[in-house]
Amino acid sequence: MNERLLRELIIDMLKKRLSKEYKEIDVNPSGSPDLILSNHGFRVAVVQVETESGINTERADTWKQMAQDGSKLIIMVPKDEKVKMMEILWSKGIADKVGVGTYEIVLKMP
Repeated sequence: MNERLLRELIIDMLKKRLSKEYKEIDVNPSGSPDLILSNHGFRVAVVQVETESGINTERADTWKQMAQDGSKLIIMVPKDEKVKMMEILWSKGIADKVGVGTYEIVLKMP
């Protein structure tokens, strides 16, 4: 699957799922972060969706910058990449400032 389409699908699904908890959810068309979550005009959290190819030490500097902006940073990664993501976050000293969620696409046929 095209990574851009996968990211868009995950972002759309997150927006629908998080709409119960956050009054304002803005999709950032330029990315980094992909979603901005707010309540009553105050930015509460930001969400970054990463695909397998985006989980690397070069991207870690971007995550570090997002984590220092004062809002909670949530990074969504493929389920099989969570350990790799945590290793990178620990090596950059930001594991305690970032929440890591996972996603996977599961199709079940009868």
